Amino acid sequence: MTDASDATVDAVGKVTEALEWVERARGHLYSFHQLMGRADLLLGEACDALREAGNDAVAERLETEVVGRNVLEGRWTFQIIEEFEDTYWTVIREHEQRVRDELVGGERHLHEARMKEDRRTHGRKGHEARP
Repeated sequence: MTDASDATVDAVGKVTEALEWVERARGHLYSFHQLMGRADLLLGEACDALREAGNDAVAERLETEVVGRNVLEGRWTFQIIEEFEDTYWTVIREHEQRVRDELVGGERHLHEARMKEDRRTHGRKGHEARP
């Protein structure tokens, strides 16, 4: 474990925590992507069912105006994810790694490791230090 000051470890921990929140946001983008994709597929199936029920005009209108529609100007959800990953996610990951490399020897979750050491009950099963 590095001998960085508690203040440095805490600050680096905040950078890592920020990245963790970005990772969660990215996960929500993937959820959005999958939810929208499933909705679009279901809408296509609904159009087929409308046709089979003799409602061709309604099916045609939905297919023409909604099925396969961009969710943002010129973009489907996969393009939103790609842009997010290229313009923000990759950058913050690189910076978080660089901060850790420069200030705490690249160690991950050092704040939590110190907290674990402070909080564990020595000599009890399940509380052993990791080699």
